[in-house]
This record gives sequence, C-alpha cells and structure tokens, in this order.
Amino acid sequence: MEKILQEEDFYKTTDIALCSALCCYGYQIEAVDKENPAKAVFLIKRDERLNDLIGQYFQHQLTVEPLGFFNFLKEIKTRIYNS
Repeated sequence: MEKILQEEDFYKTTDIALCSALCCYGYQIEAVDKENPAKAVFLIKRDERLNDLIGQYFQHQLTVEPLGFFNFLKEIKTRIYNS
C-alpha cells in the first residue's frame, strides 16, 4: 500500500547552512518551495535522528567535513537559482 506523504513528514527551513550540514549526514532536500521570491524554503524528510542533528547544529556541536559542506552549499545555491 502506498503511503500518502503528509506535511508533518517533512522538516521545513530557510537556513541554507543547516541544509548543507544535514546533507553531509546523508539527508536530501526533497523539494525547494520558492513561492516567496525573497526566501527559499527547503523540505527535508523527517526520521528518528533528524531532530537530534538539528539540535546539535543550533548548539554548535555538529561537526561536518568542510569540503563536503562547501560542495553541498554550492549545489543548494545552484538548485535555488537555476530552477
């Protein structure tokens, strides 16, 4: 049986650095909502560890590989501006 995705199945954020850090941990940006031209909203599929990683990010405890972070940041910016 196919599961219907609900809004609560996704974490929404406008924080591009957070998205880049989460991508370093294997998460993918499922969609980019550009309805508001001034801000892109990123949707990331929720799982059991997502909230812990987000908490570590905001507490300045999350570590990432710098080059990977930068490369994901470039990819995300390309996705925003070229689509």
